Amino acid sequence: MPPILALTIWFVLLVALLLFDPAKDSRVSSALWVPLIWMFIVATRNPAQWLSGGELRIVAGSMEEGNALDRAVFVVLIILAIGILFSRTFRWDDFVSHNTALVMFILFALVSVVWSDFPLVGIKRWSRDLGNYLMVLVVVSDRCRLEAVRTVFRRLFYLFIPLSIILIKYYPQIGVTYWEWTGETLYGGLATSKNVLGAVSMVGALFFFWDVQTRWVDRKLPRTKKIIAVNLAFLGMALWLVYRANSATSRACLAIGCLVIMALYSKWGKRHITLVKTLVLASFPVYVVLAFGLDLSGEFARSLGRNPTLTDRTQLWKILLSMHTNPLIGSGYDSFWLGERFLHVWHTFGEAINEAHNGYLEVYLNLGFIGLLILVVFLITSYRGICKRLAAPGPSFAPLALALWTVILFYNMTEAAFRFHWMWITFLFAAIYVPEHPVRELRRVDKEISATANPQLRGRRSTKEISRLPATAALKAPPDFRRLKR
Repeated sequence: MPPILALTIWFVLLVALLLFDPAKDSRVSSALWVPLIWMFIVATRNPAQWLSGGELRIVAGSMEEGNALDRAVFVVLIILAIGILFSRTFRWDDFVSHNTALVMFILFALVSVVWSDFPLVGIKRWSRDLGNYLMVLVVVSDRCRLEAVRTVFRRLFYLFIPLSIILIKYYPQIGVTYWEWTGETLYGGLATSKNVLGAVSMVGALFFFWDVQTRWVDRKLPRTKKIIAVNLAFLGMALWLVYRANSATSRACLAIGCLVIMALYSKWGKRHITLVKTLVLASFPVYVVLAFGLDLSGEFARSLGRNPTLTDRTQLWKILLSMHTNPLIGSGYDSFWLGERFLHVWHTFGEAINEAHNGYLEVYLNLGFIGLLILVVFLITSYRGICKRLAAPGPSFAPLALALWTVILFYNMTEAAFRFHWMWITFLFAAIYVPEHPVRELRRVDKEISATANPQLRGRRSTKEISRLPATAALKAPPDFRRLKR
């Protein structure tokens, strides 16, 4: 098939799918296109890289200076996100009170710019990375939170997964690269590397697998049959991309995430939910002890025919730890891979590399033990929040959230994803909790029971009137309505 014909067919099918998607929900806000564009950039390449024909190169000078076009695009998206949140009267105090550890991590990263050797670069990167949190807030503050999350992920994977396949098969000059030393074929698709392609495709496979699980009980309904059919088609394409990416980390994390989701939706898991949550929490420290205490990771890699040094990652970690950065506060936010340090690693390791290939080590190098401790606290508090949401009745994002929480722990053992990375923004959807705005909640209550005999709730429509009502107004509704809400 000619490449242009394949691209045309893909575009026609994409438009048809967006217009006639059986899972389409008209209740979600059109503002979701803003975080969708942001997430597409994070998952693929910066605007400047696309305009340069998709060429990917690491140049020390460009890493410090950045690109004016990229900055302009990020600034516009950030301003739009802030405008959307203010138009929704977003409760920042509620966000801070329910995500204290995350706020501390963000603020400490900002303060660390003070002792960075490149403070201007640090503040630019911190401002850009702030967009990750704002985009997630735009999605989770939507009036239909669960469907908003589903819509953003679904639209993104509708675009990313098929187009990556098209680029790999018909446009190899963009979707395929070759290892400069061995000539090995590296499949990247829309992403910047095979590892990022594996990470995005892995999350896509997890999403469609979870969505099938949530809808399986209604599989006999005509609309649900169509949704499941679409999910299975994209699940198959995502698995093909994970296979092509040849990323051992993504494959292992996909298996772990699927096991968590299956356990939570199984009859046994529902009866022993506490045991499932305990096993999930205990799995990571057990892995760390076995992998590094008993050196089983190298033996396992050797049994699979892979490099027992995890593709020279262990050698890289020794070089990085020997550089003796400040153990308490690090080198400053996202500042380690700049200037002389980057050149030293480049010449010592023999490769132009710009990450530690270990998320925990990456945080230590940039923010020291203090930053790493705050991150650990954030991971623990987010786990507790996800477990609370698992107990909530009705459809929930919590099972996928727990799977993503588990995956991020293991993924960061061989990749650095606690930064401006696809896995980090994906994890934020699972970790950030924002309570529903009480004014909106009361407005919905008012609309649903306006015909009742409740004099305090009947006929009140304006936001000003609703905001004056006590937070427990909904509890004064008739018994039938309270039973319905439960």
